[in-house]
Amino acid sequence: MQNVTIWSEEFGAETDAPILLIMGSMSQGILWPDELVGRLTAGGRRVIRYDHRDTGMSGTVDFAAEPYTWDDIKNDVYRVMDAHGLESAHLVGHSAGGLLGQFVAVERPERVRSLTVVASSPLGGGEGQVLVRALTGQPQPEGSLPEPAPEFVAFYRALMAAPPPQDRRAQIDGMIAEQRVLHGTGLPFDEDAARRLQERIYDRARDLSAVANHRLAAMARPDFEPVGVLHQVKAPTLVIEGSHEPVKPGHGAIIAERIPRARLTIVAGMGHTLPPEAHEELAAAVLAHTAE
Repeated sequence: MQNVTIWSEEFGAETDAPILLIMGSMSQGILWPDELVGRLTAGGRRVIRYDHRDTGMSGTVDFAAEPYTWDDIKNDVYRVMDAHGLESAHLVGHSAGGLLGQFVAVERPERVRSLTVVASSPLGGGEGQVLVRALTGQPQPEGSLPEPAPEFVAFYRALMAAPPPQDRRAQIDGMIAEQRVLHGTGLPFDEDAARRLQERIYDRARDLSAVANHRLAAMARPDFEPVGVLHQVKAPTLVIEGSHEPVKPGHGAIIAERIPRARLTIVAGMGHTLPPEAHEELAAAVLAHTAE
């Protein structure tokens, strides 16, 4: 199972400081926007992005025959670094990719030059349980992470009750609707751009349904995230959250509190996606943080 093929691509000069972009659960690497990647390479960085296993152009598996856990998805980070000849890199993780970045920073600090966590939750904070309780209407215990925005909860409750889409157009329409919710309410939503992106995601996937294996991987090892370890992060850490984050609102501040000397940046208007309006600010923040 460890030999599953991982698709990746890199930009910039091999002599530039390397940035490894780690996207979230069930998400292809191209969700790191080309424009943002271009700004980073123009700033003198060697940028690598990749598709997680069971997403995009990476290998897909029969999960029943070859099960895996999020430990394996986390270990794919090392595999991508090794394949590109990197003993260490600046890690930039979005959503669940931020969790993976935090774990790597704890587990293998010598491989992390710096850590940037975008739209994510604190490692070991129980974000998955918070989401399940929110979607099923269960009360959140005292001390839980802040739960998602009401519009996010309403959308996914309706999605869970709806029949699956029957054709390409219906599936892409559903993907656009999901992107709209994740986009948040702070900036205008460009539906034409969203359609182009989701069509690209649909068409480049070996098996779009295989992304559901990430949920099975989480169920296979629900205790994947170690608790109470963020104080061990030695890498300089930047935490970025949008002012209109609908999925993990306020989680960024908690990460910044738990990682020594971490800095928190709030991007005005941004939700859980990486919209064009935020690219200049995001790139500037990452370039400053990864300056050597």
